[in-house]
Amino acid sequence: MNILTTHSLLKLMKEDKIQIVDVRPIDAYNGWPMQNESRGGHIKGARSLPLKWTHYMDWIDIIGAKGLLPEHQIAIYGYKPEEAEQVARFFELAGYHNLSLYHNFVDEWSSNADLPMDRLANYQNLVSAHWVNELISGGKPPHYNNNQYVVVHAHYRNRDAYLSGHIPGAIDMDTLALEAPETWNRRSPEELEKALLEHGITADTTVVLYGKYMDPDNADPFPGSAAGDIGAIRNAFIMLYAGVKDIRILNGGFQSWQDAGFGVSMDDEPKKPCKNFGVTIPQHPELAVDIPEAKEMLSAPDAELVCVRSWPEYIGEVSGYNYIEKKGRIPGAIFGNCGSDAYHMENYRNLDHTIREFHEVEKIWKAVGITPDKHLAFYCGTGWRGSEAFFNAWLMGWPKVSVFDGGWFEWSNDPANPYETGIPVNDLKI
Repeated sequence: MNILTTHSLLKLMKEDKIQIVDVRPIDAYNGWPMQNESRGGHIKGARSLPLKWTHYMDWIDIIGAKGLLPEHQIAIYGYKPEEAEQVARFFELAGYHNLSLYHNFVDEWSSNADLPMDRLANYQNLVSAHWVNELISGGKPPHYNNNQYVVVHAHYRNRDAYLSGHIPGAIDMDTLALEAPETWNRRSPEELEKALLEHGITADTTVVLYGKYMDPDNADPFPGSAAGDIGAIRNAFIMLYAGVKDIRILNGGFQSWQDAGFGVSMDDEPKKPCKNFGVTIPQHPELAVDIPEAKEMLSAPDAELVCVRSWPEYIGEVSGYNYIEKKGRIPGAIFGNCGSDAYHMENYRNLDHTIREFHEVEKIWKAVGITPDKHLAFYCGTGWRGSEAFFNAWLMGWPKVSVFDGGWFEWSNDPANPYETGIPVNDLKI
């Protein structure tokens, strides 16, 4: 198989004649230097296709979804030559034969500031299982400059998900601690302060959040109890709004911890309450949009409401929830397709539940007018999926992003608010 030099790869890139595949862990692709490379991130324009994913039966579908075709000239690189070679063999078995390998990423490409690289703007807030393991083992992982942290296993009405196995030392937090079941909106500042202090969290605490994906079924009475992976990001959003300064999400949640082979605990860890949060809540009110501002955004030229629901919800075939009666959508909102239903985020996740390659999300959003120059307020039925889409944009460093907290639930509860059903004329399905 052809071995590319740095010079030859750069030449092919300038001529736009090469598709580049990065087979390193997704965390390295996002920006974490995992082999002491000079610069974190990936070769500009590279697609993320970790070696780990070759174990999935859907691997051939993944490369197709990334637009990698047999007629393309493809360059494959990783940390180790044998990793790139392994992935290349899978490509060959799938009928791809115009393949090359590049073996000098660490010693030549990342060490040369003149060679183009890219990374997720706020990658340090999306951490790996190895980062968390170093933290709880008493170490000082990269980009951690604190002496107080709390690891939070998030869930909704499902302490059994926590007690059946969690990251050692993690405490559990029900999403109901931070959002009110009457509206599913964030709780009042006073309630948030009380809940955070009870969980040992102040504005200066580093909080690492994760959840456990447990195959949620929309037919269950409480499907959200099996969607702790989304619940964790909902809690993260509310903590950011409140004023917690250092929020980290374990990329891939509990699945990543298990995949890394680290031990689990079934101990019911006691919470260690604090007395003073340290700042006034909310420190970041701009992160949450309520109905009056949402209505203003619908008519503003520099703002968009983004509906992060499924297509059946968007066109009014289903409400998406067993407690929401009205079906339909907010007129004027852009469709930001979450995936299959109210408890899944397939269009924002990889098969291993890690956050989807940010270039792909950005490309999909741009095609329908979701761009960083606008004020964007993401919403869903109640707030979980909207919070995850918000988190994607926040990780990308987009400057004006919020969550429309009330979402379809609050909007549809007021009969005076307009709504639409059916396929829109311009059909913005993504």
